[in-house]
Amino acid sequence: MTTSGQWRMEGVRDIIHGLKHKPGALLPILHAIQDHIGYIPESTIPVIAEEMLLTRAEVHGVISFYHHFRTHPTGRHIVEICRAEACQSVGSRALEKHAKTTLGIDFAETTACGSVTLEPVYCLGNCATGPSVRIDANIYGKVSTTRFDELIADCRDAMREVS
Repeated sequence: MTTSGQWRMEGVRDIIHGLKHKPGALLPILHAIQDHIGYIPESTIPVIAEEMLLTRAEVHGVISFYHHFRTHPTGRHIVEICRAEACQSVGSRALEKHAKTTLGIDFAETTACGSVTLEPVYCLGNCATGPSVRIDANIYGKVSTTRFDELIADCRDAMREVS
């Protein structure tokens, strides 16, 4: 993934050209752009539409329909808290409140230091061990407020090692 501001439209066009001939290519293209940049910049929508012979509204509709796609830069770590009914029944609402207070942000926001973006997710497929949280690509079950604090501390420790 490139960092914010380091991507080029040529790279987006390369992604589109490499995938546009596949059946159902729009979703793989959107995933590839988000994997490459970290989000799908608004400025790429007209290019995607033109290359795919779609309207901008069609491309935007797909992006806005799927919760996974983002049109804004995110923090270095993405923390998603499951809001599905199974997780709600075992305490995810309290976990959400704790996470928002601990991080000082709401859903779809990023901490001031740019380290964490908090996002809702509507099922992680981990229903038997809720409440569940995904941090980047890792899913954690039975996350209490104490366990959440440990996981966030691990994120912060990993960031200190990188800087």
